[in-house]
Amino acid sequence: MKIEKYPLKAESSFTVFEFISEGPKGLIRKIIQFQETNQLNVYNLAFGDKNSETGEVDDLVVSDNGDSEKVLATVVAAVYAFFDKYPEAMVFATGSTSARTRLYRMGITKFYKKIIEDFYLFGQIANEFVEFEMGKEYAGFLAQRKFE
Repeated sequence: MKIEKYPLKAESSFTVFEFISEGPKGLIRKIIQFQETNQLNVYNLAFGDKNSETGEVDDLVVSDNGDSEKVLATVVAAVYAFFDKYPEAMVFATGSTSARTRLYRMGITKFYKKIIEDFYLFGQIANEFVEFEMGKEYAGFLAQRKFE
């Protein structure tokens, strides 16, 4: 299944991506950042609206621009591009709120069969990561690209 996505603009490091959401609320600048953590080769995926004053990610604003599936597909495209540049990396993602984490889990569940073709996927329960299972709640998600 092919899902429409927005054109992405990446910095040369392929750790920061930007795109523009188009919908009833107008044109909204979005930013995706892969941030280094204190764990070697583990990056945090930060995503949200681009704050026009600071240039930083605002992951608490609710855009509600009617294009959530297209936005999610665009974020996934950035994840693939990031892993193409950093194949040894692992990417951690969690929502800024429990409702957003649930939305991420629903998106993962919807495209689970495709995801596990290309990625090892883990869910966070307390301070541990376990193999992702559909229907379970997790505090966050960790993905690692499978090698051919």
